[in-house]
Amino acid sequence: MKRIDGKQVAEKVIAECKEEIAALKERGVTPGLAVVLIGEDPASKVYVGSKAKKCEELGIYSKKIEMPIDATQEEVMQVVEDLNNDPAIDGILVQSPPPPHIDEDAIVRAINPAKDVDGFHPLNVAKLALEDPTGFLPCTPHGCMRLLEDAGIETSGAEAVVIGRSMIVGKPMALLLMGKAGNATVTVAHSRTKDLAAVCRRADIVIAAIGKPEFVTADMVKDGAVVIDVGINRVKDASKKSGYKLVGDVAYDEVAPKCSAITPVPGGVGPMTIAMLMKNTVIAAGRR
Repeated sequence: MKRIDGKQVAEKVIAECKEEIAALKERGVTPGLAVVLIGEDPASKVYVGSKAKKCEELGIYSKKIEMPIDATQEEVMQVVEDLNNDPAIDGILVQSPPPPHIDEDAIVRAINPAKDVDGFHPLNVAKLALEDPTGFLPCTPHGCMRLLEDAGIETSGAEAVVIGRSMIVGKPMALLLMGKAGNATVTVAHSRTKDLAAVCRRADIVIAAIGKPEFVTADMVKDGAVVIDVGINRVKDASKKSGYKLVGDVAYDEVAPKCSAITPVPGGVGPMTIAMLMKNTVIAAGRR
């Protein structure tokens, strides 16, 4: 069983970014990323902090805009508009999820598609479906593809099952796997799929992105399958100082012995998401 080390692959991507940033700076271009955080969600604060830290490490100009939890839709839209017009900013990211009274779709649509480094704007989603290379690929699915590639896993002709159909992971993941980059035969499974275990057992590659702790068990995976675990869930653990531990959507200890390769949680897909965000920001700056 091969343990796919996301930290190691993310470091490779970051090293590539460093070279590209040095070349951009020689041309007088410093990549800039703005992150907008609405409210005090602790998990979101951690994510935003790690993004800012990574920007600093790479020499990317980073702007963090923290808005109160009672910020209005109009106020958030105004911040996005200002960032769209800011020549120092190449990438705009509004941390998800915002408070319930904020219309997230409207905010995503308001971001200039050329600065949509998350790859969620309808124009970039369309470009993904059309395999148009001028769009931005969503960071997590793109990171998963890079992990598979780096681990030498052949996706062409493979049968892949994606568990989960969100716009953030499931749908774009399926498009990447079935496109010319992946050439896989793809099934998208979800909570309404009949006999989910049997569907998963057919797969050479399982991508678990359903958001349920340790949902994928050993009886759902065939011997020799490759499992990419996108989930990151907090579960109570009295033995830990924090009172919780992080687990994926896959029951790692029982599934791993059956796999030819698997990603751990933490240290698998997580580091790749931030690395691919940096990559998209550098691409955006290059296009500027």
